[in-house]
Amino acid sequence: MNTINSEGLIEGVFSIERMAKIGTGTTARRVKQTATYYALQVDPTVVELQGLNNKNVPFGPKTQISKEELLADYLPLPQMYKEVMGNLRKVQKSVARGDKFRKRGESFTAEYEYANALNLDEQNVRANFGIGLCLLERDEEEKAKKVFDRIIKLETAFEDEHKHLFNEYGIALRKKKLTGQAVDYYKRALELSDDDENLWYNMARVQFDREDWGKCGQAVARCLKLAPEHEEGRKMLNYLTKKGLV
Repeated sequence: MNTINSEGLIEGVFSIERMAKIGTGTTARRVKQTATYYALQVDPTVVELQGLNNKNVPFGPKTQISKEELLADYLPLPQMYKEVMGNLRKVQKSVARGDKFRKRGESFTAEYEYANALNLDEQNVRANFGIGLCLLERDEEEKAKKVFDRIIKLETAFEDEHKHLFNEYGIALRKKKLTGQAVDYYKRALELSDDDENLWYNMARVQFDREDWGKCGQAVARCLKLAPEHEEGRKMLNYLTKKGLV
């Protein structure tokens, strides 16, 4: 039996058996392997698949297949779906509690809640950003750097749905004078979206703080090329030009 959510769309855990080659040369052989996915129907004909981590929480990149392919080739696992959704709810509740405590300035309690979420889903974007912001707030730079290394590897951290946290984290890095990390952070973001004028402006702000006037000028020029009416970018370029810095 397939799981149908409140919107009448397929949502569940499904598995598929595939043949895989193991070994090389004369020792090579083909064996059956089972892959398990969290599946969510995103429109009448398309289903999105995401793998599960070792704690049975959806993680990693998403792929799309047709609804027909899912129903023809994949086996529903309703009991496992209950476990996966239970784990997802635990992660979501821990993150929500972490956000609440962080906004109240209770950073240690917030960090504890984010850590609970990361214990189940180490790639959870909100929990990684949240714990990073807690550590930056407390000037725990060594721990914050480890979290930074995690965040910068997560492509999903720079998606539009996380824009608010993304911006807050970048500003926090800059305010804590971690300008080298802030530059790496915005470089990573620009690799994924180099047509965002605000990212270029934020890069210009960091280079301004570093007094790297050449790179600052280049970044603000890119910002204004994308958005000629960008008010803060225009003010920055005017200042740089007036001072003879570019």
